[in-house]
Amino acid sequence: MTDTTCHMSISLDGFVAGPDQSRENPLGRRGIELHGWHIGDPRANEADEIAAGWLMRPRGAYVMGRNMFGPIRGEWDEEDWRGWWGAEPPYHAPVFVLTHHAHEPIAMEGGTTFHFVTEGFDAAYARAIEAAGDGGVDIAGGASTVRQALVAGVVDELTLDIAPVLLGSGERIFDGVDSFGFEPVEVLQSPLATHIRYRRAS
Repeated sequence: MTDTTCHMSISLDGFVAGPDQSRENPLGRRGIELHGWHIGDPRANEADEIAAGWLMRPRGAYVMGRNMFGPIRGEWDEEDWRGWWGAEPPYHAPVFVLTHHAHEPIAMEGGTTFHFVTEGFDAAYARAIEAAGDGGVDIAGGASTVRQALVAGVVDELTLDIAPVLLGSGERIFDGVDSFGFEPVEVLQSPLATHIRYRRAS
């Protein structure tokens, strides 16, 4: 079986998104400050470019939470929401979205199809493994989905981009995770983030 990966930007105080996520602030208040290293800050350097390559490497399938897919909560409304990413999302592979509310698959340009899974994380992950073949699975976020993946013990490689930012509140990925179980295998740094690539300890 090929690797399951996860790559998250995180604040010094452990938040991967700020509070009050919404259509206007999909990463929550000040959450965008965690991502300057890969979205155009002029201080980004070669380390950030290498880490961006880790982030964007092709995977065979993805698992994400409903909140990462979009701002709509509860029952799906009449709006034809198709994700944050425009007509051609960056995934180019099947994406399995955790939700409590059924929805027909949404096929996008470039090979991305969003599949909506109501049976929980384990079911979504099993479908992703089957769809990925030798391409591997990525746990794309957000915080709740990453927590479930860590608790389930399915993540082989975890990359954290630690931004020198204190958010104070928001969404954490390690709440309820009893043990870490990873060791660092590569560290890169820039003024915008310390990039640490961890592998599951043997």
